[in-house]
Amino acid sequence: MVDFLYIHIPFCIRKCIYCDFLSEPYDATRAERYIQALCRELQTKKDTATKLEAVYIGGGTPSLLSGENFDQLQKSMKTSFEFSPSVEITVEANPGAINRQTIDTMLSLGVNRLSIGIQSFNDNELKTLGRIHSSSDALWTVESVKAAGLINFSVDLLYGIPGQTVESWRQTISRAVALSPCHISTYELTPEKGTGLFPLIKSGGLVLPDEDIILEMYDHAIDHLGLSSFIHYETSNFALPGFESRHNLNYWNRGEYYGVGAGAHSFVGGVRSENTSDIDLYIKNLENGISPEASSIRLTDEDRVREFIFLGLRKSEGLSIVESERNGIDLAGNCGELIDEGLMEINRGYIRITRKGMALSNMLIMKLVEKLESVGPGRLSAS
Repeated sequence: MVDFLYIHIPFCIRKCIYCDFLSEPYDATRAERYIQALCRELQTKKDTATKLEAVYIGGGTPSLLSGENFDQLQKSMKTSFEFSPSVEITVEANPGAINRQTIDTMLSLGVNRLSIGIQSFNDNELKTLGRIHSSSDALWTVESVKAAGLINFSVDLLYGIPGQTVESWRQTISRAVALSPCHISTYELTPEKGTGLFPLIKSGGLVLPDEDIILEMYDHAIDHLGLSSFIHYETSNFALPGFESRHNLNYWNRGEYYGVGAGAHSFVGGVRSENTSDIDLYIKNLENGISPEASSIRLTDEDRVREFIFLGLRKSEGLSIVESERNGIDLAGNCGELIDEGLMEINRGYIRITRKGMALSNMLIMKLVEKLESVGPGRLSAS
């Protein structure tokens, strides 16, 4: 039975140049129809889950929704699912797209965690990213959240921004820590095809910092946040003890979850499925009692093992050697070279990427999967 839920809200004030998530400009009338469609999809999942342990409402910018929209969504969730007494309900929010009334409404409806997309405390860097807020807006948002009585909030930050320096990144990290969040995510800016950023980087209109500068930024985040009592529990994520994101951990542990909304993904019973990313079609289908699912695939044994490695090695604790052997993977035998190079290590029954290898984690994981695949299909099998 599934006990995790993701809800996608595809509305923003405007799309940032680096964003490749499904979103469109906010329109109140359209948002109302979309929420009604979401509630219909939630009803199709009725009685198919155990008590929900975590709900994550992402986007887009969910904090743009009206209080009436949140109330409607909350009522639909409660009629479709049971909630664990300790359920974690997260909503993504952006400075400049939230006010005190919205914060109070969300908290009154059971939201107990916010993920705030600050990205930087440098106004020039925010302009480069196309963000609608300033650093003072970000400070106001966090102070308003704290004044409303919410302690459990996360801050998202970006490094590797064109024009960003190690010093400006140090200041952003320091200012973030000073706001006393329970969780901080630090993501390297990546120019994805289809975004406004990609052609600007391609043409030289904007220039990313040198690779050694980016590595220095990442190292500083690890050092400073570690000294500030944050646990580096996943490649890009840091949390005070006990405040790791349940939604994120479930994903990296290959736990099952329902995804509702346009473009949302689900993972249930060994099948990964995806809803249509056409928002008009999503609404129309649900208004007519038609499933919004656009595609699905049942994972093979090889798919499951690749995911086990790709996702598991992102966690700082790494992969259990016992569980790996249970899945037919001789991790210890195939990581010898990486261990000798100091890029991986064995610690308390787990194989994990070292601090030295962390910045190269994607390459190391790819290298390990390719090596396992090269020794024959029998080495990539799951029981």
